[in-house]
Amino acid sequence: MKTINRQYIIALVLLTLFSTSCEDFLDENSVSYQTTDNYYVTEQGFEDLVRSNYTKLREIHKERDLVLLGTDLFTKQSWDEAGSGNQGSELNAYDTRFTPNVDAAANLWDLLYSQIARTNTAISRKDGVEEMDANLLAIRVGEAKFLRALSYFYAVQQWGDIPMPLEEVTTATREVTKVPAAQVYDQIIMDLEEAAAILPTKGNTDYGRATKGAAQFLLARVHLTRGWNFDNSLGGTSADFNKAVEYADLIIADYPLESNYSNLFPLHAENPLEETFPSQNDKSAEIVFAVQYSDNILTNGSDNDEPSEYQIGNDYHSIFGGETQSIPGSLGRTTHYNAYGTRFRYIVTPATYRLFDPQMDTRYHHNFLEAMYALSDVDDFVPDLDDPGTTINITTGDTVLYFPPWNNPVTNAEKGMDVGGSKPYAVLNLDEIAINPSTPYHLEDQTPLMWKFFEPGLPYDEAQGTFDLALFRSAEAYLIAAEAILKGASNGDLGGAEAYYNTIVDRALGVNAGSDPMRAQEPANLASLAEVSYRANGNLDIDMILDERARELLGEYSRWFDLKRTEKLVERTSLMNPWTAALGQLSNGHYLRPIPQKEIDRSSPSISQNDGY
Repeated sequence: MKTINRQYIIALVLLTLFSTSCEDFLDENSVSYQTTDNYYVTEQGFEDLVRSNYTKLREIHKERDLVLLGTDLFTKQSWDEAGSGNQGSELNAYDTRFTPNVDAAANLWDLLYSQIARTNTAISRKDGVEEMDANLLAIRVGEAKFLRALSYFYAVQQWGDIPMPLEEVTTATREVTKVPAAQVYDQIIMDLEEAAAILPTKGNTDYGRATKGAAQFLLARVHLTRGWNFDNSLGGTSADFNKAVEYADLIIADYPLESNYSNLFPLHAENPLEETFPSQNDKSAEIVFAVQYSDNILTNGSDNDEPSEYQIGNDYHSIFGGETQSIPGSLGRTTHYNAYGTRFRYIVTPATYRLFDPQMDTRYHHNFLEAMYALSDVDDFVPDLDDPGTTINITTGDTVLYFPPWNNPVTNAEKGMDVGGSKPYAVLNLDEIAINPSTPYHLEDQTPLMWKFFEPGLPYDEAQGTFDLALFRSAEAYLIAAEAILKGASNGDLGGAEAYYNTIVDRALGVNAGSDPMRAQEPANLASLAEVSYRANGNLDIDMILDERARELLGEYSRWFDLKRTEKLVERTSLMNPWTAALGQLSNGHYLRPIPQKEIDRSSPSISQNDGY
């Protein structure tokens, strides 16, 4: 679209040059006297300014490496590569490459402070707006304060003490001042309380805008986090946990749980050949706040000045799981549409699958694709390279890859012909995924696809997703309340911590509600099939809550924050992330990220770097 526009403009300029006299061409004719100073004072101008604060959410939530990678749930690349020279991603390895120059930190920092600058402009200009209804103006300012609070909350968790500008920047300056994290939390809470006091309830504003519920939900998260009081630096007290329960109960009362977990996400068939491309419902009553996307490609993108990697539309459908384009019968890259798409960036760790009961937990069946099918015929396929004389014909729709549940692994005889078994398709037990050696059926990065956000019917290898990305769901409010009560808060409206926790477990069990779902007793020990129930029954602890957050919120832009808040990052990631475990470089110093070197270089006097970087 940009290319077409540029070509059109060039042609128009050339036409003007050759069709007018030199005298006419030199005549200056201003087509607009509009500036920010005379536009933002109008109602339309101020509305457009506040709307621009929302578009930045798309870029921020596509810069998710620091939130997903380097945790217990997500890693990158195959990890059984002895002697290959592959060091893995620095965000999982936590080695000497994790420096102030790492792109993920610099990109997220720039996006958050760009958003903060926009919200500051709206808040600073409110008094100059003319002829706008005072109540509407106050609501728009409340939206900007909510969005500013969200950005500062992301930033203070990542970097600790940070700069905290609160006014529009109107002159160039290199002066930057860091403020203590506790002061940032005070400002976040003040912004959110002011927003909650003025923002309308759901249904009383344009869909997608911040509401009272969004501000209350974020207050629950903020108070829960401050209550943990990381490194005694956040100003938190036990009162924060009571506040977290108070706000969580408000959300639970106003945003009822969806009856089925799968209805919260794009609906899809396990076999893409049976896909009907159903209409999607991304406006569930459970969703409190979401990043908005559009069915119109012209309004589904990012700001024109943002890097090209932030593709048009929601790309969460295409970033998780293992290699798909080389399996037998795949359409590969030869067609504009591939029913499996392509997924490389975030690979679910083997231990994560073992947190679920594959038979009873409906989230397992929605989140993971357990079988893959041929999308086209393949004649004379050689399944075993050691036996090239034996071939099979694969017909469209045949199973070509199967991942048994972790608690029901198969024997060698029940595996595929590629490894001497009897099946005309590959079978990979959990302890074999994403590792060498490769076979004709699969590659080393092959894992069960993390299928949670997949949108069927989209062009192959394009973002272009239209499904809204939920940031706040009332299911999380139940787990916030459970965690806060576990940390000493008084019981909430539903009772004790276990009542809140088990409500989410039972929703996931569906018709098996009330049963004991079983997970691996040692998730990281892939050789062990010992099981333990994850229903709370007088035994609820923080690890059980983190396990349940993993099952319920997998991939939903929260995991690193959860591990940072509870100070479980080192313990759980070192145990469950294969790259982190292999290299052993993760330490307590990594609870804070490096401040981007370019930010230090352009400040005068230079702001201080976080310890250890």
